[in-house]
Amino acid sequence: MRLWQKWTLPLMVVASTAAFAQSNAAVTKRATELRDGPGASARVLANLPVDTALTRLPNRQSAWVEVRAPNGDTGWVHMFDIGAPNAPTAPSNTATGALRGLTNFFTRGNQVGKTTTATATTGIRGLGAEDIAQAQPNLTALAQAESYRQNASQAQHFAANANLAARQVQPLPPPAPPLSRSQEDPTLR
Repeated sequence: MRLWQKWTLPLMVVASTAAFAQSNAAVTKRATELRDGPGASARVLANLPVDTALTRLPNRQSAWVEVRAPNGDTGWVHMFDIGAPNAPTAPSNTATGALRGLTNFFTRGNQVGKTTTATATTGIRGLGAEDIAQAQPNLTALAQAESYRQNASQAQHFAANANLAARQVQPLPPPAPPLSRSQEDPTLR
């Protein structure tokens, strides 16, 4: 065996390990908590200040990412609280808090055993006539949505646990009747 062949495999292993570690490097964008599970209700293991170096681990659940802290502890942080090294640090703001709240609401906080992949989108696109004409029902998604249905008792239990209180709200006025073609276009009168 030639000398270069003898050292090629170990060097490739070292290089790939370094590349993997670098691609999984992350830092906290704002002060956050390292939690023992993927959810806002999970126990806090440690407080992480801004710019704490972390290593992303392969596990993800909903909007939560498993990470390893510099001291070797592993835990979970919200994906909005971490970013790539050398990325601009975002200040803590109300919009980020609202987005975190929405992700926790729609994912029901801590769903153990369910793994999802984070997806980023840019912009909002409306549906055109062609999109609507070609639309097909997604019966699986409909069944999943139906599985989230709650009865009045469950809703009251949720409201009581969330310290929500009933409020009297004035009903909206009935909508105006649609205009006739002659009312829409005065030239038709």
